[in-house]
Amino acid sequence: MRIGVPKETWPGELRTALVPANAKKLIRSGFEIVAETGLGLGSGFSDDAYTEAGVTIQSDRQSVLADADVILRVRKPDVNEISGLRRGVIHISFLDPFNERSLVDSLAAAGVTAISMEMIPRSTRAQKMDALSSQANLAGYVTVIQAAYHSTKAFPMMMTPSGTIRPCRVFVIGVGVAGLQAIATAKRLGARVEAFDTRPVTAEQVRSLGAKFVEIDLGEVGQTEQGYAKALTEEQIALQKEGQKKVIAESDVVITTAQLFGRPAPVIVTRDMIEAMQPGSVVVDMAVESGGNVEGSVLDAVTEIGGVKVIGQGNLPSKVSRNASDMYSNNLLNLIEEFYDSESKQLVLDPEDEIIQAAVITRDGEIVNETIRNLNK
Repeated sequence: MRIGVPKETWPGELRTALVPANAKKLIRSGFEIVAETGLGLGSGFSDDAYTEAGVTIQSDRQSVLADADVILRVRKPDVNEISGLRRGVIHISFLDPFNERSLVDSLAAAGVTAISMEMIPRSTRAQKMDALSSQANLAGYVTVIQAAYHSTKAFPMMMTPSGTIRPCRVFVIGVGVAGLQAIATAKRLGARVEAFDTRPVTAEQVRSLGAKFVEIDLGEVGQTEQGYAKALTEEQIALQKEGQKKVIAESDVVITTAQLFGRPAPVIVTRDMIEAMQPGSVVVDMAVESGGNVEGSVLDAVTEIGGVKVIGQGNLPSKVSRNASDMYSNNLLNLIEEFYDSESKQLVLDPEDEIIQAAVITRDGEIVNETIRNLNK
């Protein structure tokens, strides 16, 4: 089988879907790999590194895509490129299928077997393929580094001849993969960390990292089978906001990570909460790409509200593109190895397999994922 790997064209995207080390493993398994010139430059991988791994480098992007049996990339394809894909090609990338119905329709019409990396289930077997988690982990780290850069206070406690510097107070809202990494990173930098999540089961995880879990009684809450927080009622959101007010006002840094899978992010930090913070404080909105948790945050911008910096940086994993590419490439390698049949030298995507049922969106000219197919009905 021939794997085609195009260079990412999304503005500001520095990650690559395949790193040389993993390309070498796939070639050993019997794959042929053709990559576009400059594929890994944004992540620090030269064309020579790919050539040494056995990859054929090609400058003609259209040929890379048109001649492939499998296409690997980070971002969703440009709709204008879909018509040039071979019918039956297996396309693997992030697709944002909940918000890109016209793209999904185009992939189906072109006969593309499209695998959406967002839809990989959060199960023990699929953990090694879970790209959302691998990228969220790095995003959580990046938020803290950005906050530390913009903060007017040092994170650790320091005892100096001139006096004692108190540790920076960091409040993390949302304790998923990104939130846990943000907590761990802030603690490593010496900050005093508090955290809150609507799922009480996360309290022990927060405490295990040396942070304090903020108790807010929201009534009956829970999480989905995939481990995501369930959407709150309007009354519960009001209770959460009220319970957070004092903590936010006393914090030097607030990091929000609350996202609802396939739905707009809830606004949980309002302008009046930001205005109650001390000038020089920092708020980082990790959910800015899906609507934002913070009132007044702007995608890919640092705004100021009452002397408080509000950071709305998108595509956070790309800020550490080398590591993000390594991890994403590992996710793709694990996915391919899981379903590769060495005898037939084909990817065998059994429709009855739980991972395939969840992640394959289009196949044989149809939208086969039941959840996506039934959207807007």
